[in-house]
Formats: sequence, structure tokens, C-alpha cells
Amino acid sequence: MKTYAGIPEELGKPENASISIIPVPYDGTSSWGKGADGGPDAFFHASENMELYDIETDSEVYHRGVYIAPTVTEDSSPEAMAEAVEAAVARELDSGRFVTMVGGEHSISIGAIRAFRKHYGTLSVLQLDAHADLRESYMGSTCNHACALHEASKTTNLIQVGIRSMDISELEFMDRSKTYFAHELGSKNNWQDDVIKQLNGPVYITIDLDAFDPSVLPSTGTPEPGGMDFYTVTDLMKRVMREHQVVGFDIVELAPNPHETSSEFTMAKLYYKMLSYQFENK
Repeated sequence: MKTYAGIPEELGKPENASISIIPVPYDGTSSWGKGADGGPDAFFHASENMELYDIETDSEVYHRGVYIAPTVTEDSSPEAMAEAVEAAVARELDSGRFVTMVGGEHSISIGAIRAFRKHYGTLSVLQLDAHADLRESYMGSTCNHACALHEASKTTNLIQVGIRSMDISELEFMDRSKTYFAHELGSKNNWQDDVIKQLNGPVYITIDLDAFDPSVLPSTGTPEPGGMDFYTVTDLMKRVMREHQVVGFDIVELAPNPHETSSEFTMAKLYYKMLSYQFENK
């Protein structure tokens, strides 16, 4: 039996787990760098070679139990994939486990956000990303990676952080008062306070790894200069998870490079840090 991070089999069984991971190795709509379908496998491999004691929280969160849910393999169309992801997430939500997802490209978040919104009735979505992903449709589909947050912009309280690349057509769907552009973060000392204030109710977090600067995490499909560093991201995650009801998250857009393995270890560390913050005081 394969377990997350090589934890004991008993802790990987669904009946003993407080956390679930849904792998979605989908790369059907990426329009530049390919390889995100290899993201989940690279993430799991890196996780198996990671220390499981978190110094900052003085915890070993894996003792909560982590279940690897069945992989979502639907790839006949972007729309069918989104429906399959929604169904998989809904099943895990019904189990009562804390639901997480690893990708795969960012279009997989469409189905996940649908499932969380239906389950909770209302939802705030915190997006960390280099790209706005607000296009109404792209390359003939509304479930393209460039449209990953369009639906959420209409159906949820969407907060966008780290944006530094977009098409002018996306301005129509962007709430500038809830958008934190990367070039502004350095001059706004209280921007994290503002993000915290704008979130409300159940919160879902979606992290496109190109939110990081390429010097920190280069192996992603569409790297953009001027991104955030590791501790800027984890400091925000820590605050959000301590001050709000975070109900789930996804991390997407790892495109593994056999000649550069630090990116998958950064993703693995980020994922584990987020779990550590989530369960720190529970």
C-alpha cells in the first residue's frame, strides 16, 4: 500500500485519516510549458524524502492520518475533467476529512471550487498566482487553465494575490479592490492584513506554483519574473489558517524537470507546512 510521505499504513487508511489528498495528473489545456501531468507523482516522491517534524509548529501532523484518494484520470475533455474532479471532491467532503488536491494544471480547481461552494453554501477563495486566470473562455473551452478562476469570480468571494500577468479582457471580471498585484506587495506593508479582512466564511485556497518567483520555484508551466518567496507565502498561509476557517486547498502547476528537483521539494514542503498550520491548535 502506497502512503503519503511513507507514513505507516495504518495512518494512510481512509478510516484512520483526518486528511485526504486527491491527485489529478491533468495537463489537457496547458498552452505553453507541458508536464503538469507529472506533478502529483513528483510531489509524492519528494514527500517520501522529507522530514516530517515541523520545527515552527513543533508538530508531526502526519499523525492525523493522510489518505491518498483515488486518482482522477478523466481527460476526455476539460468539461468532463471538471465534472470528475467535482464528484471526487464531493465524495471526500462527505467523508468529513480535510480535503486537499494536487495537480496537474490549474483548470482542475474549477471542479474543486464548485464542490466546496455547493457543500458549504458560501465560499471565499484565496488565489495565489502569477496569472489572473479570469478569461471567460480560452481555446474553445470555459474549463481551460486560463479560465480557472472565472467562475469563482462570479460565485465566490475571490481574493487574488501575486498577479503579474494577464490579458486586458480579464479586467472586466477582476475586482481591483480584492486584487494584490505582485509589483505592489513590496510597498504595501499591511497587505496581508487587508487580505485577512476581506476573507470571510469558509475559505478555500488555490495555489498556482508560478506565484513563486522562478528563482524559488522554476519548474512550472508558465514561470513569470517578480514572484513571491517561500516565507512570504507561508507567512500568509499561517495567518489565514489561524484566523479563518480554511476548509481545503489545492496546489497546482508543478511541471517536473529531471535536471531540477528543488521545485517538487518546495511544493512538498509547502503542502506539509499548510497541513501543520491547519491542525496546529486542533
